[in-house]
Amino acid sequence: MTNLDEAQRSIVSHWIADGLKLSEIQNRLTAELGIRMTYMEVRLLVDDLKLIPKDLEPPKPATLPSTDDPKPAVALSPEPPAPAASGQVSVSVDELTRPGALVSGKVTFSDGNKAEWYLDQSGRLGLASQTPGYRPAASDVQQFQAALESELAKIGF
Repeated sequence: MTNLDEAQRSIVSHWIADGLKLSEIQNRLTAELGIRMTYMEVRLLVDDLKLIPKDLEPPKPATLPSTDDPKPAVALSPEPPAPAASGQVSVSVDELTRPGALVSGKVTFSDGNKAEWYLDQSGRLGLASQTPGYRPAASDVQQFQAALESELAKIGF
């Protein structure tokens, strides 16, 4: 991971205070400071700085229905992925995590191509496309990162 000097750390702190999302900070680090970092490295940097991005809400505790409750029980598992609308990327989290991963799931990109994603024990994000050699568009990658961040926040990551 790239070490930032105090001035750069201050800039990142201001970006967090301004409400930028982690994916936006990643893009600005590259564009404005010439520092390329993975999404996970940015996440770890923000954690090291003891900052909390405004887009991350603390996970809400799951409530189990009481036996006196006449409503049917609601499954606490993640929802299946919605089909990707034109120009949208959809992300889902697997109920059973792929072996060797901390968390895994599926993604459908805006062009309809599908892939499986996983986050390993080293914090590396992997993507296995169903189409050999497929590379999603840059805008899809950004949407994927933002959607993944949102989905992981929902389950407490």
